[in-house]
Amino acid sequence: MTAALENALRDEWGRLLALLVAQYRRLDLAEDGLGDAFEAAARTWPRDGDPTPPPAWLLTAARRRIVDRLRTESVGTRALPLLAVEAELTEEAQRTMADAGEEVVDERLRLVLLCAHPSLPREGAAALTLRLVLGVPTEDIARLFLVSTPTMAARLTRARKRLAGERFAVPSGPELAARVDVVADVAYLAFTAGYAPGSGGDVLRADVAAEAIRLVRVLRDVLPAGFAGRSELDALLALMLLQHSRRDARAHDGAVVLLEDQDRARWHADEIDEAVTLLTPLTHAPPAPYLLQALIAAEHAIAPTSAATDWSRIADRYRELDELTGSPVVRLNRAVAVAEADGPLTGLRLLEGLDGRGLPGHRLPATRAELLAGAGRLDDARTAYDEAIGRCHNLAERAHLIERRARLREPDG
Repeated sequence: MTAALENALRDEWGRLLALLVAQYRRLDLAEDGLGDAFEAAARTWPRDGDPTPPPAWLLTAARRRIVDRLRTESVGTRALPLLAVEAELTEEAQRTMADAGEEVVDERLRLVLLCAHPSLPREGAAALTLRLVLGVPTEDIARLFLVSTPTMAARLTRARKRLAGERFAVPSGPELAARVDVVADVAYLAFTAGYAPGSGGDVLRADVAAEAIRLVRVLRDVLPAGFAGRSELDALLALMLLQHSRRDARAHDGAVVLLEDQDRARWHADEIDEAVTLLTPLTHAPPAPYLLQALIAAEHAIAPTSAATDWSRIADRYRELDELTGSPVVRLNRAVAVAEADGPLTGLRLLEGLDGRGLPGHRLPATRAELLAGAGRLDDARTAYDEAIGRCHNLAERAHLIERRARLREPDG
């Protein structure tokens, strides 16, 4: 695959698919036609050279294949008109892509919002968005959601069928805001999955997180300038950039590296700078979930060392977030911040009552173990570590917990 084709697959898939769906009103035709066009490009561009401009070539090729499919589906009396349509579409493709103006942007917004249709479950919307808007291959999406490729292919097929006959339109008012919220949640779901792998040994999958960031950038690009929820999207992008900026320091030789132990010289300063620029106008905005999380992440990013982190300010932000969301995960993180600011016993009190509140896995007992160890209650800490180790299914994280437990020593030892 040539560099031009790789760039087109990454940057133009969603734009081209949106144009095809808008024109033919059939998702299956548009996706199959564009896929065929990319396959043809992979065969011919290395031999004949990259066309100029590449998107125009791909759009023309996709439309020709769609017209061929329509001709095959049509009765003989419709074949001649379709031949005339094919010539018209080829000319239109060159004209549209030469201008590449607002039409492309508008149609891509329609596609993004179609994938966030309320008839789809969140995971179905997430998978379909990654496939249609970003062009992520089905096998990569399957790895993201920890299912087999055939299972994901079937899930995508069901999602497409649910959208059959739905209006390819941009809603307005509360419906638009609700759809945008779905896309934002989908993007963050994909992003967090990149940093929370399942039962394998991988500590992180930065490529998955990068695709999620790309989705948020697309959404911000295509939304109308006056959209009321833009500030929360800016905050979401800032949050993802801040967390993603630490990717090269999060692991070493396959082992987890805690935030306090990370080499900050390996953090990506350009991404931190972009995030801080996004957040600067929002520091006094009304509290919102992504904004508060981003401001917390920014406190870590701007601290020159772990010891210089302003934990009191972080604890205050977590208190706001806890009051806003009531999430047990937020309460767990708040307990850690409060323990850093006011001592482990204060943090432990915040963990009371979290059992049974929808926190599966090892996070709660692992956090409790750390705070118990900090408070000198070593026997209780060992018990909590044992519970966490038993509930952890990621090999790298499990090894990390075993190592942390082994570091516990009696006070006289």
